[in-house]
Amino acid sequence: MASAGGGGGERQTPRPGGRYIVFVGVAFAALIAIATINTIKNTSAGVLGLNADIAGRALPEFAVPNVRSGLVGDANVFQDNCSSSENPCPSADRRAAACQVHVAGALRVCDYFNRPLAISFWFTKGASCLPAQDAFNSVAERFRGRANFLSIDIRDDRESVRALAVQHGWTVPVGWDRDGAVSDVYRVGGCPTVAFAYPGGIFAFARAGGSVTRPKLTNEVRDLIQRSHQRAEASR
Repeated sequence: MASAGGGGGERQTPRPGGRYIVFVGVAFAALIAIATINTIKNTSAGVLGLNADIAGRALPEFAVPNVRSGLVGDANVFQDNCSSSENPCPSADRRAAACQVHVAGALRVCDYFNRPLAISFWFTKGASCLPAQDAFNSVAERFRGRANFLSIDIRDDRESVRALAVQHGWTVPVGWDRDGAVSDVYRVGGCPTVAFAYPGGIFAFARAGGSVTRPKLTNEVRDLIQRSHQRAEASR
């Protein structure tokens, strides 16, 4: 699996059972399972980027197919490696958590935790989010090496998304959330929505709708990097 870096930085431990789950398709067949809980739904009311109380919470982990690869399947949003609450985990209940997936063509969010991170959620059905994705890609190129960027399409046709990435010349990694599992666990309520996180995968803040423009994204990422440096200094 292609990786975008290590998983450094501080990360808060989520409460047991506090995360939503669902998974896979063809190439992920060995990891098929269904579960139940949505992290932000259970720990915070609201919609990401509008009114959800997320600051300081751990990002839900996920693995999705990279649209530039040949991998096809639903997202893995397992937050642990056991489908039961028994400890130790019975061998029959063991599974691969999202960040334990080792499949060529998969994008794992935890591979982007080594730097400040921006995740853009978008779709084309009933919305016009492409200008925001162009802006997101432009900002990603500007801050390359200082922050990580990940684009997640929700429920669109895979080949159409791949064609859009080529047509628009996007260089950011583009993941495919075929069944909407990732958007559910993140409580994405509209397009565009961008989540910002500190190194280690800790929610900082989120923006949605008209606040996702090139100038505003530039300011938000600059602020995220500065605040990340301040957090690192304070922890020394």
